[in-house]
Amino acid sequence: MKTAIAKINSYMERVPEVRRLCERCLRTERYDGNVAAMVVDASFVSIGLNYFNVIVPAVLRFKETFGDISLSEFLEIPEDKLFSIWKNRRSWRTARNVAEALLSFGKSDREMLRNWASESSLDGWKEDVIGRIKGVGINTYQYLRMMGGIDTVMPDKIVRKVFTEIFGSVPKKDIEFIKWVEDISKKTEYRSIELCWMTWFVQYDDLKIKKYLQIMEKA
Repeated sequence: MKTAIAKINSYMERVPEVRRLCERCLRTERYDGNVAAMVVDASFVSIGLNYFNVIVPAVLRFKETFGDISLSEFLEIPEDKLFSIWKNRRSWRTARNVAEALLSFGKSDREMLRNWASESSLDGWKEDVIGRIKGVGINTYQYLRMMGGIDTVMPDKIVRKVFTEIFGSVPKKDIEFIKWVEDISKKTEYRSIELCWMTWFVQYDDLKIKKYLQIMEKA
């Protein structure tokens, strides 16, 4: 365990900026606090494309095109206009359904996402009002919880790959893996969300890390 923790520390030293990024995420301040953009982001990740090169630029185009819109305003945008940003019908349907489901959780968009996240749970997530939406898998669900203020982790292939490199093996089932990483975080000086974001950066060389961190300053 000591060797693994030392490896985590060495990885985190490569990306100290992750802590500030995660603080923004936990405060629901991604994309200048625009929850519609956060929902779009989380709905795009299930496609499996490169997050920094493809997904974030697409969400930034969405934000630049439609401005600081609310979830309600997002639901009013014609589908053909959305396709000019991202040509995947399933992604937009997922984003719209998530946005619609959040409307009953508060008055402001930020309040809606944070209220939902605080009431959400990992166990039985498929029965959650967001978890049961078609197109919302465990990664989208966890990502939305993170942006809603919950310190947790996504069990995606990159996170699994990096933790497998560190520990040799990891739990196979998603829920077990998430709880395992959350337990690991308690043995370090880092939050679960920081460990998650760290893995997405350290798979790249230092030049790409610098480039992607600059991209994330806008997101």
